[in-house]
Amino acid sequence: MRTNLLRHTCALALAAALGLPTFAAAQADRAGSPTRTPARWGAVRRLTIDDAVRLALEHNLGVQVARLDPQIEDLGVAQAQAAWFPSVTSTVQGQSIDTPNASFLSGALGPKITDERISTNVGLAQTLPWGGAYSVGWDSSRATTTNIFTNFSPQLRSSLALSYRQPLLRGLAIDTARQQLQVSRKTREVADVTLRQSIAATARAVRRAYWDLAFAIANLQVQQQSLDLARNWLRETRARVEIGTTAPIDIVEAEAEVAQREETAIVAEAQIATAEDALRALVYDPAAPDFWTLRIEPSTPPVFAATGVDVDAAVRAALAARTDLQRTQKSLETADINLRYFRNQTLPDVTASVDYGLTGLGGTEFLRGTGFPGPVIGQQQRGFGDVLGDLFGNNFPSWTASLTVSYPVGPTPQAAGLARARLQYTKSATELRHQQLQVATEVRETARQVLTNQKRIETTRVSRQLAERRLEAEERKFAAGTSTGFFVFQAQRDLAQARNTELRATLDYARSVVDFETVQAAPLR
Repeated sequence: MRTNLLRHTCALALAAALGLPTFAAAQADRAGSPTRTPARWGAVRRLTIDDAVRLALEHNLGVQVARLDPQIEDLGVAQAQAAWFPSVTSTVQGQSIDTPNASFLSGALGPKITDERISTNVGLAQTLPWGGAYSVGWDSSRATTTNIFTNFSPQLRSSLALSYRQPLLRGLAIDTARQQLQVSRKTREVADVTLRQSIAATARAVRRAYWDLAFAIANLQVQQQSLDLARNWLRETRARVEIGTTAPIDIVEAEAEVAQREETAIVAEAQIATAEDALRALVYDPAAPDFWTLRIEPSTPPVFAATGVDVDAAVRAALAARTDLQRTQKSLETADINLRYFRNQTLPDVTASVDYGLTGLGGTEFLRGTGFPGPVIGQQQRGFGDVLGDLFGNNFPSWTASLTVSYPVGPTPQAAGLARARLQYTKSATELRHQQLQVATEVRETARQVLTNQKRIETTRVSRQLAERRLEAEERKFAAGTSTGFFVFQAQRDLAQARNTELRATLDYARSVVDFETVQAAPLR
């Protein structure tokens, strides 16, 4: 009978180590033992490890926060690009000025001169991507005056002004606007890398929490099986005491062993709740009404399957794809942008400028006779069409071309900025090399853990099998009267420890495989 019971419990332990079956809620002979009942824990949701990762990427708050960063940086790029958008200005102005008559040459017929003007202006200005800038302005006005010296009243005037500025050294290859745009684009790329790192870290955390929960459930089964062994031994001890083949003191020892293993099973059940909450916080939406009551049951068993480990290929993959290396690479590229900018800023400021203007005049023109200022002997009208004819007929052009050279003497802020940018570039390049060494070391260590845990599983499996055989031998020796209950209990405890160690080795292997896959894409810390 004891041999059949032993084989049955050993089979359950092996199933717990490999298959992680769920616990039966109704076991009549376990009165008072810890069990997870649906009434206590609410609805049950069975999850595969891939389902858990998918839910986490949908609901995890850390991932949701990381997904906002690229959108924020998109706006930063758009803000930097706005430096090259054209700007249009428009002005309408009315003006009236009364000037007192202070001289007989002021042109006033009475005590004052009244000047009235209505003017409009439309302008277009834009900075160009190659550092130049242009502006176009069109002015038109209508003015009236009581000054007798004027030849037009009302007077119509229109002018067109064209201006272009082009730096020839400083600001030609790169300027502040282009620097800000390039830096903002690098920052946007960093946001993408950070998002990928957050996703990889979350997936790793979910997988590890999933295996922790699976181990906690299997560990409770192992402790429950150990408790069952102790209870069965207690029942047999009582039966032997009743028929007089065993001393009554052996019942006390058996009862103490049952109490100790019940306490271990209670602690194991609490560990399930802790592991379940850790996984719940990673994969579910906290706003869900059943967030705290939904019971999670892993459906992917931690079955051991040896994984091939190519350390050199893993190191190459990590050096090419690790997010922390890519972030440092982006920092190096940003430092290079700043270096080129400050190097350009140390050049002389040589700027070429061209201004071109056209003017047209019209209105009511007074025709004067001889003398000063000459009597008005007639008038002629020049309408706004005539004004535009003067303007676009290029009748009254004006232009200015200039070349401005500016170079400071002595130390400048630009030189200090260049020295700082060089040091920052050297720092970033050194950090990248240092990180590459750390990444290679970390990948090699993680691969070593996978191989170590593979060997541990084989060793712990043999240890568990030997513990089963030892317990069976101790029970046979006790039945023959050559052993004591103490040694039987010791063998039972050793078997429970061996089963638990095999489970731990299986969990550590599963977690090390997760780390090995993650370390090639993102840092583990």
